[in-house]
Amino acid sequence: MTLAPATPRRTGRRHDREIIALALPAFGSLVAEPLFVMVDSAVIGHLGTPQLAGLGVAAALLTTAVSVFVFLAYATTAAVARRVGAGDLPAAIRQGMDGIWLALLLGAAVIAAVLPTAPWLVEAFGASDTAAPYATTYLRISALGIPAMLVVLAATGVLRGLQDTKTPLYVALGGFSANAALNIGLVYGAGLGIAGSAWGTVIAQCGMAAVYLAVVVRGARRHGASLRPDAAGIRASAQAGVPLLVRTLSLRAVLMIATAVAARLGDAEIAAHQIVLTLWSLLAFALDAIAIAGQAIIGRYLGAGDRDGARAACRRMIQWGIVSGLVLGVLVALARPLFIPLFTADPAVQGPLLATLLVVAVTQPVSGIVFILDGVLMGAGDGPYLAWAMVATLALFAPVALAVPLLGGGLVALWWAMTLMMTVRMLTLWLRTRSGRWIVTGASR
Repeated sequence: MTLAPATPRRTGRRHDREIIALALPAFGSLVAEPLFVMVDSAVIGHLGTPQLAGLGVAAALLTTAVSVFVFLAYATTAAVARRVGAGDLPAAIRQGMDGIWLALLLGAAVIAAVLPTAPWLVEAFGASDTAAPYATTYLRISALGIPAMLVVLAATGVLRGLQDTKTPLYVALGGFSANAALNIGLVYGAGLGIAGSAWGTVIAQCGMAAVYLAVVVRGARRHGASLRPDAAGIRASAQAGVPLLVRTLSLRAVLMIATAVAARLGDAEIAAHQIVLTLWSLLAFALDAIAIAGQAIIGRYLGAGDRDGARAACRRMIQWGIVSGLVLGVLVALARPLFIPLFTADPAVQGPLLATLLVVAVTQPVSGIVFILDGVLMGAGDGPYLAWAMVATLALFAPVALAVPLLGGGLVALWWAMTLMMTVRMLTLWLRTRSGRWIVTGASR
């Protein structure tokens, strides 16, 4: 009996199943992460305004510190997926352990830097005299959990590379539940105040890291992979992460410049900008989930030496990105009048917010393509190009954004500058994808 050759439709359906199986759990785990801060805010908010303000400053510093090292997840996913595609599971897990050891080393370095400088960091971030002591307390205690947070990033990358996004979802949900219970118990039951909230987060993050380590160690023993730190492997993981670090810092700089410009436009504009940025980030979670699936799938195909499979998967994921962007854009455009009152009742804020969200809605298909191509190139291990492209985008965006208040533009003009930034990213990523230079097969790039 001769099997019928795979048709484009059947191939597309196979890719669809793979994307859905990886993207849906990834979306759940991504959404669960910011819930940690939301729980802390809800619990501490009842202690008083200074405590809540202190949490806001400390949480912003912690989020920035941890997000800088997100390359631990991205680089590890790509490297592990390649070895999975090559059929070498012991090497895949060994590669993942190198990323975890690197996470521990970086976490220790961050603790050493944050503990003595916490008061200065809080002051530099503009905390008031009443909020600063609470911010310092929360920052110093929570910093003890940074190694665990970074291990969670690296271990998440290991499991994604192994084509498993369900375990990270379960761990994230368990960590969120534990964090909520610990916060309530330590803040109110034990009477520890904001320190109790910080300790609750540290314990929950350590618990998540312990679960991840147990899963990875079990897999290492099953496949005979070494768990010992390997200097060469750790160094290779760090080298692979440097370009992604540059990319992430450049992207953070874009967001910081946009916020600084919005602050110069006036109180109503910065308030509206923060709401828009929050919703923009929420939309990004949905698109990033597909990109995460792309990292794992593309890395596996390239590791297996399947160039055609990688190209076909890339094309299908671009279609997913465009359709997802269109759907999200329509939803934002239609739902604007409904959810804006949930954020603010101030007409001075609602006006620019209504108009700016329309710009965000129009941009969503572009964002969909950007996120997908970003994930494809990450999965291919094409970090140096991603770094160069993002630095070039930042260089173009900065003068345009800074010119907005000088030319009398408002928040809408600023977000058109953000649209320009996303369009430039799309063009640079599309040109690279079209060139085919990202298609490098083998167990390592």
